[in-house]
Amino acid sequence: MDQKLLYIYETLFARYGDLHWWPAKTPYEVIVGAILTQNTAWRNVEKAIAGFGENLSPEYILEADPAVLAGIIRPAGFFNQKAVYLKAVTEWFLRYRFDADTVNREPLDKMRNELLSVNGVGHETADSILLYAFGFPTFVVDAYTVRLCGRYPVNAGKDYEAVKGYFEGSLPRSAEIYNHFHALIVINGKEHCRKKPVCGGCPLSATCAFAIGGFLYN
Repeated sequence: MDQKLLYIYETLFARYGDLHWWPAKTPYEVIVGAILTQNTAWRNVEKAIAGFGENLSPEYILEADPAVLAGIIRPAGFFNQKAVYLKAVTEWFLRYRFDADTVNREPLDKMRNELLSVNGVGHETADSILLYAFGFPTFVVDAYTVRLCGRYPVNAGKDYEAVKGYFEGSLPRSAEIYNHFHALIVINGKEHCRKKPVCGGCPLSATCAFAIGGFLYN
């Protein structure tokens, strides 16, 4: 394991512990959440998911009228677009009879390539679904990850695949570690490493170049 990443991981874990992320009852709920969370805050996703009541199932979403579906997910924003995306990713899941075990028996690369070909599924969404819904060891890169790498700094590269490859090449191949690490980066990004950073009290402030530089000039 890369010693810098190990330090970041252990320091964040010591502060926040196991965050039990992704918050969902079923693999399919993770899939739905991964689509709905695009370009919106998680609190809006929770409102949209609550709108399904007992109807959050792949069968319901496949059969639902697009306008009705869009109305349910309105709190998540871009609801007409996301209704189309939900139907598309559900049709992909139908290939595997809505069965997570069947998906898990397939090679990771095959599943990732398939998801990336689905309308509305980009790299972050695909990796979120694969990691959190199905337990595949694939690292999720988001804006918080890129911000941390730039500020700490971690020389992980500039584009999505480069950063993903750096983390996966520097960490044990473990879905559990990828799960914990991504969740820890997200929570610390929300608490401290924001667009306008709050370095005071950040568990990484003693070793983060950005925080040290900021403190020197304050």
